[in-house]
Amino acid sequence: MTQQLRGIFALVLVTLVWGTTFPAMKDLTANFSPVWIILTRFAIASLLLAPFLWRARRSDLQAGFLLGLVLFFCYLFQVEGLALTSSNRNAFICGLNVLVVPLLGILGGRLPERRIVLALVLAIGGLAALCWDGGAWGIGDTLALLAALSFGVYVKIMEIKTRGAVRLMSVTAAQILTVAVCAALWLLMREVPRGTGLIEDANNYWRYIGGNLLAYWPNFAYLGVICTAGIISLQAWGQSRTTANEAAVIYAFEPGAAAFFGYFWLGEAMTARGWLGAALLISGMIVSQWNAERRPAAALAPE
Repeated sequence: MTQQLRGIFALVLVTLVWGTTFPAMKDLTANFSPVWIILTRFAIASLLLAPFLWRARRSDLQAGFLLGLVLFFCYLFQVEGLALTSSNRNAFICGLNVLVVPLLGILGGRLPERRIVLALVLAIGGLAALCWDGGAWGIGDTLALLAALSFGVYVKIMEIKTRGAVRLMSVTAAQILTVAVCAALWLLMREVPRGTGLIEDANNYWRYIGGNLLAYWPNFAYLGVICTAGIISLQAWGQSRTTANEAAVIYAFEPGAAAFFGYFWLGEAMTARGWLGAALLISGMIVSQWNAERRPAAALAPE
C-alpha cells in the first residue's frame, strides 16, 4: 500500500469519527448544558496534549489563544444548536463552513469564481430540501448556521497563523486549552449558582453534574480522547500524504457520516427528500473545494 493510499484511509477514518461527534454530543444535551459538554471534552483533550505546551514559543501560544477564543464560540453555537435540532440536520448546516472561506474573499472585493457560485446554488437547494423534509427553519438551525460562519472565520485565521507557527501541535494544544478555560469561565459567570443564599441550590447543582459525569463518562472519554486529541494527530498525518483536493472531497462526506451514525445511535431518520437535500449540500461542498488553494495541515477544526 502506498503512502498516499494510507493517507486517504487515515482521512476516511477521521471523517467517520468526526461524523460520530454529532450524535455523541446530541446524546449529552438532554442532561448537560452545551458549555458543560464543551468544557469536559476539551479539558480531557488539554490534559493529553499538555506535553506540547512544554517550552512552546510565545508566538505559538499567542496564536493558540486567539484561535481558541474563536473556536470556543464555534462550538458554543454548534452545541447550542444541537440541543434544538436533530444531529444530522445540524451536521449538514455546520458543514457549510467550507463555503465561508471563499465567500470572505467577496468581502475583500474579489468576484466569486464559477465553482463558488455553483456551490452556493447547490447548497441553497440542499438546505431548502432539507428544511422541507425536517420542518421549518428554527432557532437551532440559525445557531448551526452561525457555527458554520464561525468555523469559516476560524479556518481563515488558522490559515494565517499556521504559516508562522514554529510547532503546529503547540498551537493546537494552546487553542484547545483556551477553549476549556473559556468554557470554565462561561460556566462560572452564567450557570454555576453563587452567593450565600444559594448553598442548597449549589449542592444540588454539583450533585446533579457529578452524577451525570459519572454516568456519561464513556461519551466524554470518547469525545475528548478519540475525537479531539487522537484525531488531530491522525488528520495531520493523513493530510501530509494526500492532496488538498482529495482531503476536501473526503471531508465533504462528514455530514453524511453524521446522518449515518445519527440513525444507528439516536434513531434519527431522513426521508428521500432529506437525502436529496443532503446530496446537494455535499455536492456543493465538494465543488467549492475542488481545485482550491492548498490549506495547511491544521487548517480544519476538530469536530
